[in-house]
Amino acid sequence: MPAREKILVAMSGGVDSSVAALLLKQQGHDVAGAYMKNWINEDGVAGQCPWEQDITDARAVAERLGIEFQVVNLMRDYRERVVQYLLDGYAHGLTPNPDIMCNREIKFGVFRSWAREQGYDAVATGHYARRESLADGRVALLEGADKNKDQSYFLALLSPAQLADARFPIGNLEKPELRRLAREAGLANADKKDSQGICFIGQVKMADFLRTYVPDHPGPIVRATDDRVLGEHCGLHFYTLGQRKGIGIPSNTDGKNYVVVGKRAADHALLVAFEEPAAPGLFTRETRVHHLSWIGGPVTAPGALEGRVRYRDPRVPLEFFPEAGAGSARVVFREPQRALASGQILAFYEGEKLLGGGVYA
Repeated sequence: MPAREKILVAMSGGVDSSVAALLLKQQGHDVAGAYMKNWINEDGVAGQCPWEQDITDARAVAERLGIEFQVVNLMRDYRERVVQYLLDGYAHGLTPNPDIMCNREIKFGVFRSWAREQGYDAVATGHYARRESLADGRVALLEGADKNKDQSYFLALLSPAQLADARFPIGNLEKPELRRLAREAGLANADKKDSQGICFIGQVKMADFLRTYVPDHPGPIVRATDDRVLGEHCGLHFYTLGQRKGIGIPSNTDGKNYVVVGKRAADHALLVAFEEPAAPGLFTRETRVHHLSWIGGPVTAPGALEGRVRYRDPRVPLEFFPEAGAGSARVVFREPQRALASGQILAFYEGEKLLGGGVYA
């Protein structure tokens, strides 16, 4: 039985964080819940932003569990640390990851700091990941037991100090079992549909979000193989490397589909090619990552690791070559990888253990 702790649970209104609170209370901890109010769609972004319903659902669960509940307003921090990062990235032709940044800067950043100031020992979330205490006193982060729901990738940029204060109560559960526990406990959101939107914003399409904040900057759609102009786009920020749908140009008479293979800053051109292994720029065997972040000790020597090139992708073998004093590394994959977009995150693993991550250059 773990020592009794005072834990603040980040309750989103969904079933995962609700069961996290349930389990911690059953384990005998001093538990309270808090909803992080990060966004209220005040700028008229198209799409659903159901923060009021989420607060209602989270409060109902807290009342059912008999734990304290409050709303913590982090809107200014979220706009400065996540939204601005998102907009700056797209404006510079990158493909940012707001979910990973939200975890590092908000959930286990300002929210964690606020919780510590209020006397809490740790913060808990509904992530499908496992935290393991090691014999030497350090803490390791492992993939979630449910491989279909594993969210360790989104935690790749956490620091050792952040992980030390983090708790992931549902990491050993599979989703059907989690919903069963929620129903047995009488939680009103036991069958609530999982959110698929931007982190703590809601069911907002990224294109609609960007359209509100980033001005259109039209340019040509160019076939990379022969520089032929095929059409015009409204802005490079609406596209990412490897994108197949929504490019705005038809496939050819053979039924081959175009895919985005690059962006050219000189003339603001969107580069496309037919989807095939030989498409220029689509597949990469070697890349460089920067802003390396390690959950445990840093990897300082060349060697074999595994990497997850994006969420939902399987771990793949790679060779890691750190660059001295630069916080960066060269990575060589055993097999070419598709559509490694600048600004996205490469997560490093040793088996199930998440080591850290870096940003594609």
